[in-house]
Amino acid sequence: MRAVGGEQEPAAFERTVLRNASPYHYLKVYLQLESATTRLCAVELKQLIVSGLSSLFGEVGAALPFDLLKYDEEALTGILRVHSRGLVKLWSSLTLLGSYQNEACAFRVLQVSPFLLALSGNSRDL
Repeated sequence: MRAVGGEQEPAAFERTVLRNASPYHYLKVYLQLESATTRLCAVELKQLIVSGLSSLFGEVGAALPFDLLKYDEEALTGILRVHSRGLVKLWSSLTLLGSYQNEACAFRVLQVSPFLLALSGNSRDL
């Protein structure tokens, strides 16, 4: 409380609610391919994701900025970083992507979090 002219003035209360403090979301994804022998390098995986964005949202969707932070070529798993406002577009394009070089494929989103550290472990594996 502050004193103003000898009188006590009540302190102002301000409530701040943040919808999402993190500017990015991180996705841990797995690419399931029809043929177990097919392997993609990191560049091919990113191009596959961009083509999925392009086919669903056109050229504007293909320009959605995202990063492939880590990719395991043997396990076909990767960690993607995308601005929070583009999460739904990226996730929907991954879900609807169905082929790679005339071979059936499917992305499985294993984990999603606004914090990268949360993807380091999976509580379901404990």
